[in-house]
Formats: sequence, C-alpha cells, structure tokens
Amino acid sequence: MDVEALILAHEPAIRLSFFVGIFAVIALWEVVAPRRAPTVSRALRWANNLGLVALNTLLLRLVFPLAAAGIAAFGAANGWGLLNHFQVPFWIAVPMGVIAMDFVIWLQHVMVHAVPALWRLHRVHHADLDYDVTTGARFHPIEIALSMLIKFAAITVLGPPVLAVVIFEVLLNATAMFNHGNVRLPAALDSVLRWFVVTPDMHRVHHSAEDDETNSNFGFNLPWWDRLFGTYRAQPRAGHEAMTIGIHDHRDPHEVARLDGMLMLPFRGEVDGYAINRRDWHGQHATR
Repeated sequence: MDVEALILAHEPAIRLSFFVGIFAVIALWEVVAPRRAPTVSRALRWANNLGLVALNTLLLRLVFPLAAAGIAAFGAANGWGLLNHFQVPFWIAVPMGVIAMDFVIWLQHVMVHAVPALWRLHRVHHADLDYDVTTGARFHPIEIALSMLIKFAAITVLGPPVLAVVIFEVLLNATAMFNHGNVRLPAALDSVLRWFVVTPDMHRVHHSAEDDETNSNFGFNLPWWDRLFGTYRAQPRAGHEAMTIGIHDHRDPHEVARLDGMLMLPFRGEVDGYAINRRDWHGQHATR
C-alpha cells in the first residue's frame, strides 16, 4: 500500500485526531488567558455550538459518504483535473493544490457575504454573541452542504493529490479553531504571524457587528488574499476588548445561541441592500 492509499484509508482518524487535539489546546488557552470577557453563558453556547457541529458531521457522513480525499483519489485514478492532466510533479502539485484550494475557500467566503440568499445561511456563523474556538465550526447545515459541493468541484477541476487535500482539510480545521480562539498573542508576535497565517486578532475584526469591518479579513488560513484584493483591515476601530461581536439585528440569545434558533435563523427577517461594496459603518460612512 503506497503512502497516499494509506492516508486515504486513515483520513477520518487523522482529521479527528487533529481536531480533538487542537480544540483541547485552544480551549485550555482560552481558560488560562482569555482575550475578552464572555457576554453569554459559556455552557449555553458550547452545548449548542457543539451540538450543531455534531449534527453537521452526521449529515455530511450520510449525504457525502465519499469525502474530499476520496474525490481526489477518484480524480487521480481517472486523470481528472489540471494537475493530473499536465502531470505536475508530486512535490509541486501538493503545495499548489493546498494554496489553490485555500484561494477557492477565500472566494467562497466572499461570495457568502456578497449574495443575500447565501448571507442568510452564513449569518448563523456571524450571529454568535461571543467569539471562541466553538465559533470556528458553527455553520448552518445547508451552508456546510453547499461548501462541500464547492470543494468537490474545486478538487475535480484542480486534480490535487490526496495528500494535498488531507493537508488542506487539516490546516483549514486547525487554523479555523486557532483564529477563532478567544486568546491573546503578544502584539509583536501577532504582527509577524499575520503575514503567514490568519491570527485571532486578524480574524476577530471580521466578526465585528459593524458592517464594513465584517466585510474584511475573509481568510481562514492564508492571510495573503485579503492583502492582495484590498479586504485587509488591521484592527477594529473600537479595539478588541470593546468591539461588539455578532450582528446588530440579532442579539437575542434565545434566537442565536440555541440550536433551534440557529437552524431557523436563515428563514427569519429580511436582508435588504446587502451588496458587499455598499455596506458602511453602522449609522455613518466608514473611513478606510
């Protein structure tokens, strides 16, 4: 059995091990040195956020029994995808595949903010009233399913090796937990790290209740795309301790902190005038 076949056979265990290990480290870090004081019961949020994670995991296994790595293996066997078609050397195809898939996820993230119907789904993630490691995996099941379809399409077109897909999946989950962590990094370290990976202070800006701050710092893993495409914002104007997390029109914990409320949130209210390039600071024009 070659290395890729071995990785494919143990892919679920690899991903689960990294998830549990990194989750435990970030959760402990949050207890020892939190960045912000909580505004909602941690027990309430964690029970419901992790309940949503469990529901999504079950649905994904039922609806998509062939995971992303399986699609990559199938594509390689049939010569599908650009990297397979042009027979790009393995040592180049792996980093190229990881970087290309990260860019696709960045584009997807911009899209779910720009399209009103998709923002209805994505606001489940943003409506969390606090910001911690569990926020990083809090997504509506329909958005999770759409994201998986986009990922499958990207893998089919790109043709990345199985190893690249597994590395990407592990990195995406790990960095999502890291940069959603309610943790503090020394300012000097943060300023260096955010050239290579999205840090908690960088991504926390994206969870501001102010519209122009929400529509910045879309990256989960690599920070380069926001700098290249002009969506990077260094800090929230109110500061990290004082900024308001969440969405202005959805502040009721019964609506946004409970599992039933999260599942129904996309179908409540209206989303008017949402075009991403026309959203300004709540109540006045933003200054950039």
